[in-house]
Amino acid sequence: MHFSRLENLRIDHDLTQAEVAFFLGCQREVYRRYEKGTRQIPVDFLIKLSQLYNVSIDYLVGLTDTKNTYPRAKKQIGLD
Repeated sequence: MHFSRLENLRIDHDLTQAEVAFFLGCQREVYRRYEKGTRQIPVDFLIKLSQLYNVSIDYLVGLTDTKNTYPRAKKQIGLD
């Protein structure tokens, strides 16, 4: 499965793959494979990404087109 939303959100937030990989605590190549769908994303990474981008996990994986933002997420992970 190709998670184009991961790539689109990353670009919309002016982040590089290396920066997101650092945030997740993985190698850039591993993160690239998540974006391309050649490697499954661990649930804990999906949670972190949903907090980083302030969207629901359902939105990240394409189950809904509604972002369902969480206003406190950035503050909780120290990005506010």
